[in-house]
Amino acid sequence: MVPRPEDPRRGTLFIVATPIGNLGDMTMRAVETLRTADMVLAEDTRSTRVLLDHFGIKAHTVAAHAHNEARTIPRVLERLGRGESVALVSDAGTPLISDPGSRLVDAVRSAGFRVSPIPGASALTAALSATGLDTTRFTFVGFLPRTGKDRREALELASTLPHTVVLYEAPARVSATLDDLGEVDPDRRCVVAREITKIHEEFREGTVSELAAYYRDTPPRGEVVILLSGAESKSFNEDELRDRVKVLREAGQSARDIAARLASELGVPRNTVYRMALKA
Repeated sequence: MVPRPEDPRRGTLFIVATPIGNLGDMTMRAVETLRTADMVLAEDTRSTRVLLDHFGIKAHTVAAHAHNEARTIPRVLERLGRGESVALVSDAGTPLISDPGSRLVDAVRSAGFRVSPIPGASALTAALSATGLDTTRFTFVGFLPRTGKDRREALELASTLPHTVVLYEAPARVSATLDDLGEVDPDRRCVVAREITKIHEEFREGTVSELAAYYRDTPPRGEVVILLSGAESKSFNEDELRDRVKVLREAGQSARDIAARLASELGVPRNTVYRMALKA
């Protein structure tokens, strides 16, 4: 049975957001949580130690990353079962946002222990807030697959969604990713945010093709967030679309492949095409 001590911090896993660059963005609550935690789980204990030392925090750190998550879970559950508090941090920003930790959080919650977020910096929300793009609805893609079918499908999805799309990318692949996105919609409005909260912070805006050309000649440095405006809705004749679907279906293409192809070629909603293909 999970203990329920009077101190609400005990037997709790805290998800602690840390600065994405500027250490001044560390919250007082995050500092206090890390200072009082019995154990701090860190994606990289070396980088976390720099942060902890800056704030004079002498917490015990343990490596917790995608490769050892299964081994870490029983250890965390044991500590929580003893009424201790555990804090999880990533290298920067909010844990679990394109970082490991979901299996751990799910296991802790399933075991009946409390999980409490300590909110703070996130490259995702920071980038969205400063671009002027529509934020009433957006899709966060995270890091794109590097190659293969999964990458193609992710690019097609990002290129056809009717609302803002946010993705992370490594500096060396920014130009190539923009080139790929430009194959579907080269004139779509785009913002590349770089080194957010740091000295060389930059928000560069243009069309997808313009930014692809710029970063081809000027490779970016630092952490990068790419933001796309929503794709413009394109009118289509439903009967003509249904005929196209029928021809491709008779040619042996799957409903999924037809949906991906016509969504990319015509800019029509993928789900609409998929439903037609299933009925064809």
